[in-house]
Amino acid sequence: MIILSKKSVGEPSSKEPPVPSEGTIICGVIKHLGGDYVLAKCMDGVDRKLRIPGKMRRRVWISEGDIVLAGVWDFSPEKGEVLYKYGRSELEKLMEKGIVTKEFIDAISELI
Repeated sequence: MIILSKKSVGEPSSKEPPVPSEGTIICGVIKHLGGDYVLAKCMDGVDRKLRIPGKMRRRVWISEGDIVLAGVWDFSPEKGEVLYKYGRSELEKLMEKGIVTKEFIDAISELI
């Protein structure tokens, strides 16, 4: 007997992607620096060195050109930590809401 879960495999997620709030910003990954760090261009125009935490490092692959939500460190504003990686469909939802612009995504694509 096969027991299926309530959610089917191909069903799209209805959950909304996280939006930036106080202390967080949307960034595009430009380069891997090694040692679980990436260089990212943020929407405020600042290049930040972001750390990939251990719980994400083991489950989520972050590559150059990906759009991520980063938490900026209070004690060092030029550094931060990756909090979430946006998928393609989530980026489309953010563009519809006007949170992320098409120009920002194109600029990240040109930098890598």
